[in-house]
Amino acid sequence: MSLEFLHIVMVGTKFAENVGSAARACANMGCPNLTLVRPVNWDEDRARSLATGTGQEVLRRMRIVETLEEAVQDMVAVYGATARGGGWRKGILTPAKAAPLIHEVMQQAEPVAILFGPEDRGLTNEETSICSRLVTIPTASEHTSLNVSQAVMVFLYECFVKSPGPVFRPAGPPESRLATHGERETLYVTLQSTLTDMDFLKGDNPDYWMLPVRRFLERTPLRRHEFNLIMGMCRQVQWLLGMKQK
Repeated sequence: MSLEFLHIVMVGTKFAENVGSAARACANMGCPNLTLVRPVNWDEDRARSLATGTGQEVLRRMRIVETLEEAVQDMVAVYGATARGGGWRKGILTPAKAAPLIHEVMQQAEPVAILFGPEDRGLTNEETSICSRLVTIPTASEHTSLNVSQAVMVFLYECFVKSPGPVFRPAGPPESRLATHGERETLYVTLQSTLTDMDFLKGDNPDYWMLPVRRFLERTPLRRHEFNLIMGMCRQVQWLLGMKQK
């Protein structure tokens, strides 16, 4: 079993040792993809000491980028790890329930990312808002926050044991591929603008009112030809609204 299409993305990590431990976990579970977004006080030697010999290759392949958007641009699904719920953070899954959904995408040879925030605060509301789904690890008490490398290991383990077998690589036409995160973000910007112009979204906080729409659309893997269809509908609606204003 391999998690070759799973990408672990660590945002703003403050301790290089946690990166090293996460790299070791990736290697143990067959996940070769680790990305850091704006790591704080990055020290490769300290990371290597915790990666041991097992995780050295993962560290060698690891990407370091400046923006979260760059890290997830080509993903077709993005999951965010969080210890907090409520407010904007609704519909939270456990790793065990998220793993089969993640594998549905990976079985089509498409990339999936799991985001982990800094050790002291986790992911921000803005960072979780781009996620397809949110995931939390249940704990035995009110102390819900885990060490980030421990959290990485729990997620990887659940994905590993839920792996149904070899990846199916379809040879279908290009338009049948899943839409990337970058394409879906373009769609959401266009859709939000269109719904705001229609007075469907409230103008005082359109980002908040758009969130349920995003969550609804993220429940179903969006394919490229479906992306083109909805974008075309938005353009037609915007044209009609423009005609009425003349």
